[in-house]
Amino acid sequence: MRLARVLTRLNLGGPARQVLASDPLLMASGHELRVFTGAAEPGEGDLADELRARGVDVRRVAGLGRAPAPWDDLRALAGLRRELRAFAPHIVHTHASKAGLLGRLAARAVPSARRVHTFHGHVLEGYFSPLVSRGLIAVERRLARGTARILAVSHATAEDLLRLRVSDEKRLVVVPPGVDLAELLELPRPRVAGGGLRERLGLPENAVLAGLVGRLAPVKQPLLALAAFSRAAELASDLHLAFVGDGPEGAALERARRALPDSLGARVHLIGSQADRRSVFGALDLVLLSSRSEGLPVCLIEGAAAGLPAVSLAVGGVAEVVAHERTGFLAETVAELGDGLLRLARAPEERLTCGRRARVRVTRRHGAEALAQRLTAVYDAVLEEESCAS
Repeated sequence: MRLARVLTRLNLGGPARQVLASDPLLMASGHELRVFTGAAEPGEGDLADELRARGVDVRRVAGLGRAPAPWDDLRALAGLRRELRAFAPHIVHTHASKAGLLGRLAARAVPSARRVHTFHGHVLEGYFSPLVSRGLIAVERRLARGTARILAVSHATAEDLLRLRVSDEKRLVVVPPGVDLAELLELPRPRVAGGGLRERLGLPENAVLAGLVGRLAPVKQPLLALAAFSRAAELASDLHLAFVGDGPEGAALERARRALPDSLGARVHLIGSQADRRSVFGALDLVLLSSRSEGLPVCLIEGAAAGLPAVSLAVGGVAEVVAHERTGFLAETVAELGDGLLRLARAPEERLTCGRRARVRVTRRHGAEALAQRLTAVYDAVLEEESCAS
């Protein structure tokens, strides 16, 4: 089959990492595939060249971006229509809100193409005013009518979509994220002493390094992560925290770090986006997540594959990858988040035990092969329905 995938950008985030994992496998199965995307924002990193190196045809679409921009959006819509007409795909698979809107509208230029859309979480509640939220829900409901399958990355996201009447049960499928885990599964635990990122940060060998890995955006609440760390670090003098990512909250986070007492601020490290996940997760002792909303975070999957426990707020589909007190700790408040950090900072054997369980938990469920197989099953079912209908 011919598959068209539409994303706003191929940054270092979850959707792009899933494309990087699944699409080379889909092509190896004999499918023809093109990825249509805009440019990544400054500091986000860009996986387009890596995807091309694996044989995937990546096409830039002028004007396609994450932020609302009416003129650019119209340019992107026109460009997508031209590209899709020329490619004539059997399936148009869109990801997240902006690409989901423009991609599904553009897909109407190919009447025979079946539309599939993935929600990697959503912004339909709690982000905007009630009036704007109602408008967004209405748009998604209308788009869903012409969409053959609605995919959700977690059961929590699927339940939200059903409750908000964005999708019905018949078209809704849970497809958990899958990423290429091979290099992370090979990382030794306990970690190898010295070298790499830890050496660049000047960490003492006994330092316990927690990492928040992801874009420094308001939804990720990095300042809350800093507050949780500050609470734990006063009682655990060997605990350090690394923020691995860039974004609009970076400046405020740096100001907050400088406002800490010198003894605490020196243990907070803002290291920007890092494309080499092996070096990042190989240096960490645990993963921290403080988001107010998530679908199912890829950083927790990658951390688990690297043999790391997690401390996270219990939002969205987090509990579907982190088993409380088995592979990490789930929290409801910043105080509980800090308590989880403190407990793991003080318990090296518990960190290792939780990390081993986490690695087993994600290996089969969240690998690249599992994702490619699930997507193929969805595409086959959609095209079979079309064949039966005709």
